[in-house]
Amino acid sequence: MSQKPMTKSQLVSALAESTGSDKKTANEFLAALTDLITKEVAAGGAVTLPGLGKFACRARPERTVRNPATGETMQKAADRVAKVTIAKALKDVINA
Repeated sequence: MSQKPMTKSQLVSALAESTGSDKKTANEFLAALTDLITKEVAAGGAVTLPGLGKFACRARPERTVRNPATGETMQKAADRVAKVTIAKALKDVINA
């Protein structure tokens, strides 16, 4: 089941077709949605896309990590990461 991921142009085409709009409008919509989600998550907030999942920002504390190539341990500074939680509805469709 090693299928190539849908490209942006394929996504824009499919979005335009399913909404009955043109590719330019669909591309603008996708860019606006991406920008809104990025800004909200970067600001520390979260965005829920009903039926798909939730994008959130999570803080990670300082921790000790190990370089697998050398075995050396070092301290990694605290940072923030994006976290995606998949919605139950999507899990149910995938496992149906």
